[in-house]
Amino acid sequence: MSRLFENEGSDWWAKCVPTSVKKYAETRKISFEKNSWLEGAAAAPLYYVDFGHLADIIVQNWSRFEDLIPSQHWLKQRFEELEKARNFIAHNRFLLENEFERIEMYISDWSKQVGF
Repeated sequence: MSRLFENEGSDWWAKCVPTSVKKYAETRKISFEKNSWLEGAAAAPLYYVDFGHLADIIVQNWSRFEDLIPSQHWLKQRFEELEKARNFIAHNRFLLENEFERIEMYISDWSKQVGF
Protein backbone atom coordinates (compact mmCIF):
# COMPACT_ATOMS: atom_id res chain seq x y z
CA MET A 1 0.00 0.00 0.00
CA SER A 2 2.94 2.26 -0.67
CA ARG A 3 0.81 4.41 -2.97
CA LEU A 4 -1.49 5.28 -0.12
CA PHE A 5 1.46 5.98 2.17
CA GLU A 6 3.04 8.22 -0.50
CA ASN A 7 -0.18 10.18 -0.98
CA GLU A 8 -1.66 10.23 2.49
CA GLY A 9 1.32 9.83 4.79
CA SER A 10 1.78 7.59 7.78
CA ASP A 11 -1.90 7.82 8.79
CA TRP A 12 -3.06 6.30 5.48
CA TRP A 13 -4.66 3.42 7.38
CA ALA A 14 -6.98 5.75 9.29
CA LYS A 15 -7.81 7.83 6.22
CA CYS A 16 -8.08 5.23 3.45
CA VAL A 17 -9.17 1.86 4.76
CA PRO A 18 -12.86 0.91 4.77
CA THR A 19 -14.38 0.82 8.24
CA SER A 20 -15.31 -2.85 7.90
CA VAL A 21 -11.70 -3.78 7.14
CA LYS A 22 -10.40 -1.72 10.07
CA LYS A 23 -12.88 -3.42 12.41
CA TYR A 24 -11.87 -6.84 11.11
CA ALA A 25 -8.17 -6.08 11.63
CA GLU A 26 -8.76 -4.75 15.13
CA THR A 27 -10.82 -7.80 16.14
CA ARG A 28 -8.17 -10.11 14.77
CA LYS A 29 -5.38 -8.19 16.50
CA ILE A 30 -7.17 -8.42 19.85
CA SER A 31 -7.64 -12.15 19.34
CA PHE A 32 -3.96 -12.63 18.55
CA GLU A 33 -2.94 -10.55 21.56
CA LYS A 34 -5.07 -12.73 23.83
CA ASN A 35 -3.36 -15.76 22.36
CA SER A 36 0.10 -14.30 22.06
CA TRP A 37 1.67 -17.68 21.44
CA LEU A 38 -0.01 -17.59 18.00
CA GLU A 39 1.57 -14.39 16.82
CA GLY A 40 4.99 -12.81 16.95
CA ALA A 41 5.67 -9.20 17.79
CA ALA A 42 2.90 -6.65 17.30
CA ALA A 43 2.56 -5.68 13.67
CA ALA A 44 0.97 -3.02 11.54
CA PRO A 45 -2.82 -3.30 11.16
CA LEU A 46 -2.42 -4.38 7.54
CA TYR A 47 -0.92 -7.65 8.78
CA TYR A 48 -4.26 -8.58 10.36
CA VAL A 49 -6.41 -8.40 7.24
CA ASP A 50 -7.21 -11.19 4.81
CA PHE A 51 -5.90 -11.27 1.26
CA GLY A 52 -9.27 -10.26 -0.18
CA HIS A 53 -9.36 -7.13 1.95
CA LEU A 54 -6.51 -5.72 -0.14
CA ALA A 55 -8.88 -5.45 -3.08
CA ASP A 56 -11.43 -3.68 -0.84
CA ILE A 57 -8.79 -1.12 0.15
CA ILE A 58 -7.80 -0.53 -3.48
CA VAL A 59 -11.43 -0.13 -4.57
CA GLN A 60 -12.08 2.30 -1.69
CA ASN A 61 -9.18 4.39 -3.02
CA TRP A 62 -9.73 3.77 -6.70
CA SER A 63 -8.50 7.19 -7.82
CA ARG A 64 -5.04 6.29 -6.47
CA PHE A 65 -4.86 3.04 -8.45
CA GLU A 66 -6.90 3.47 -11.63
CA ASP A 67 -3.81 4.38 -13.64
CA LEU A 68 -2.34 0.94 -12.81
CA ILE A 69 -5.34 -1.38 -12.92
CA PRO A 70 -7.68 -1.61 -15.92
CA SER A 71 -10.92 -1.91 -13.93
CA GLN A 72 -12.30 -2.76 -10.53
CA HIS A 73 -13.86 -5.87 -12.06
CA TRP A 74 -10.44 -7.03 -13.31
CA LEU A 75 -8.97 -6.47 -9.84
CA LYS A 76 -11.75 -8.24 -7.97
CA GLN A 77 -11.73 -11.19 -10.34
CA ARG A 78 -8.01 -11.82 -9.93
CA PHE A 79 -8.04 -11.34 -6.18
CA GLU A 80 -11.02 -13.67 -5.80
CA GLU A 81 -9.32 -16.42 -7.82
CA LEU A 82 -5.99 -15.96 -6.06
CA GLU A 83 -7.64 -15.93 -2.64
CA LYS A 84 -9.36 -19.24 -3.39
CA ALA A 85 -6.04 -20.80 -4.39
CA ARG A 86 -4.28 -19.27 -1.40
CA ASN A 87 -6.87 -20.70 1.00
CA PHE A 88 -6.66 -24.09 -0.66
CA ILE A 89 -2.89 -24.19 -0.21
CA ALA A 90 -3.05 -22.77 3.32
CA HIS A 91 -5.26 -25.67 4.34
CA ASN A 92 -2.74 -28.22 3.10
CA ARG A 93 -4.51 -29.17 -0.10
CA PHE A 94 -2.80 -29.66 -3.41
CA LEU A 95 -3.56 -27.64 -6.50
CA LEU A 96 -3.96 -29.32 -9.84
CA GLU A 97 -1.58 -28.36 -12.62
CA ASN A 98 -4.19 -26.28 -14.45
CA GLU A 99 -4.81 -24.33 -11.23
CA PHE A 100 -1.08 -23.58 -10.96
CA GLU A 101 -1.16 -22.42 -14.57
CA ARG A 102 -4.06 -20.08 -13.78
CA ILE A 103 -2.13 -18.60 -10.84
CA GLU A 104 0.95 -18.14 -13.01
CA MET A 105 -1.20 -16.44 -15.65
CA TYR A 106 -2.74 -14.06 -13.09
CA ILE A 107 0.66 -13.23 -11.63
CA SER A 108 2.00 -12.60 -15.13
CA ASP A 109 -1.02 -10.39 -15.93
CA TRP A 110 -0.51 -8.48 -12.68
CA SER A 111 3.20 -8.02 -13.34
CA LYS A 112 2.59 -6.74 -16.85
CA GLN A 113 -0.21 -4.43 -15.73
CA VAL A 114 1.27 -3.03 -12.54
CA GLY A 115 4.95 -3.33 -13.33
CA PHE A 116 6.10 -5.58 -10.51
